[in-house]
Amino acid sequence: MKGPLALSIGWRFYRARQSNSFISFISFASTAGIALGVAVLIVVLSAMNGFERELEQRLLGVIPQADIVGVNEPIVDWQIVAQGALQIEGIRGAAPFIRMQGLVQKPGGFQGLSVVGIAPEEEAKVSTLAQFMTDESWQSLAQDDNHIVLGKSLLKKLGLEIGDTLALYVQDMDPENAGSLRAAKSHRFVVSGVYALGGELELTTAYIPMRYAAQILNLHSGVTGVRISVDQLFDAPAKVRELGYAQKQSVYISDWTRTQGHLYQDIQLVRTVMYLVLVLVIGVACFNIVSTLVMAVRDKASEIAILMTMGLSRLSIMGIFMVQGALNGLLGCGLGGIIGISVALNLSGIASTIEQLLGIELLSADVYFVDFLPSELHATDAILVITMAFVMSLIATLYPAWKASQIGPAQALAGR
Repeated sequence: MKGPLALSIGWRFYRARQSNSFISFISFASTAGIALGVAVLIVVLSAMNGFERELEQRLLGVIPQADIVGVNEPIVDWQIVAQGALQIEGIRGAAPFIRMQGLVQKPGGFQGLSVVGIAPEEEAKVSTLAQFMTDESWQSLAQDDNHIVLGKSLLKKLGLEIGDTLALYVQDMDPENAGSLRAAKSHRFVVSGVYALGGELELTTAYIPMRYAAQILNLHSGVTGVRISVDQLFDAPAKVRELGYAQKQSVYISDWTRTQGHLYQDIQLVRTVMYLVLVLVIGVACFNIVSTLVMAVRDKASEIAILMTMGLSRLSIMGIFMVQGALNGLLGCGLGGIIGISVALNLSGIASTIEQLLGIELLSADVYFVDFLPSELHATDAILVITMAFVMSLIATLYPAWKASQIGPAQALAGR
């Protein structure tokens, strides 16, 4: 009966504590602090999960996860390279591409543009680019015409519409001296489509049919390189090295950890820093539980003495005050969990509403790889945060509960 009795008396003391306004305020502050820390930590972890998801599915689904590029000459037998790539365990797709740098005229000057020639039937094996444009835009890249698909942000920046033409200055390859470049030449392209990916990529990358790109650079059947997709993103460096070392010609080896790895590292750094900061916030709130219980012990010293003279053990006295602190922690964790989960599930919509109401842009496409605030709630994160906060609040009750059990009945009653 010690457990239920301690629980019953602890609950009575917890309710009676509300009559003391100062103790009640400190109790409210500790509960609110725990709730705030838990809620914000769940929201922050969900946002970091969202950024990781968008990095993997959106950005790394479009840009090469890994690729090999010919050093001073194009890769002629790209089909053989692609077949060799598929023989490596962990590589699930390979596709050729032709990449060139160009200048496109915009109001007030020129802008650098990375132009990638792709073959849609091959590109679909390694990229999710088709998901971010219409079928008409995607199919226009399968033709041999001078079509170009621009990012939505770049199309708006240039003041163009689908069907308009633009001049692109590209350095031509010298057909008599493979690998060397001649002076830049202007090429006319028809805007055949637009892709809406969000982020900086829309402003810096355009897509054209691969066969037309080969005509511009006089590559004939050759390509700039071969890109691959892998089953596990973090295996990309090892897999592309294995593929590159198997080639007979000299090639450059690259993977997403070199081109976009800083984004992943930034996400992990922010996650770690915010986790530590908010755990400290929860810790400070738990210290308020110590203050609350210390004052409660002083306020209930005579009651404790009477209970001890009636035969209640010191262990049960500790249980009474641990129950009071645990109720504070439980209430804070519960409220924080409910608020945090609710906000995390609707974070993107909430951020969008704030942008519309205040007329501000929380994430700029010119700076970040996404132009919205993503969120992905993991049940394990929520359970971990709530459990951690409750354990911390429970630990905070140990010292004041122990002090309560050390009260001498005679001295406490004499002091009354």
